[in-house]
Amino acid sequence: MGREELTRRILDDAQAEADAIVKEAEEGANARLAAASERAEAQRIEAERELASRVASIRAGKEAAARLDGQKVALAQKRRVIDTVYERAFEALLALGQEQTLALTESLLKQYAAQGDEIVFARDYPCAQEAALLPVVKQRALTISQERAPFSGGLLLRGKQSDTDLSYRALLLEDREQNQAALAQALFQKR
Repeated sequence: MGREELTRRILDDAQAEADAIVKEAEEGANARLAAASERAEAQRIEAERELASRVASIRAGKEAAARLDGQKVALAQKRRVIDTVYERAFEALLALGQEQTLALTESLLKQYAAQGDEIVFARDYPCAQEAALLPVVKQRALTISQERAPFSGGLLLRGKQSDTDLSYRALLLEDREQNQAALAQALFQKR
């Protein structure tokens, strides 16, 4: 074998080895690229899932907040309606005629007045002189104050132990506390 042939053979072997190394490197690179692509695809899918979950969560939160806001508005409207009902009841009490006012006063005195209490009528009570003549006033030895209570409608009982506020507003407030739920149910029940 000559020198040229030996050189060629060495070069051919070197080329074959270089080709094998390049082929192996390309295959390794392709395998790593395929694995990286698979990981990237898996990460993309996971990111899309996470994004969809976050969007759904945000949407659900906003929908819940909107429902809550709607319920708050509805509740405020219902409260306004109930406020209006009680305001009209107050106005109706103030507008009672003398006979009805005296009947209400007598009923309140029978229910709440103790022996010897003092009656202080509201500043706008229309029939104090007539109320002083009610039988319950004499029966329970009630006295009539010359001063007037600083509220509109009704009366105040001053007793030895405590005072009793029988103003129309106080009576309606007590009624509201006791009956608001039933009133709301009657007014707003779904038909």
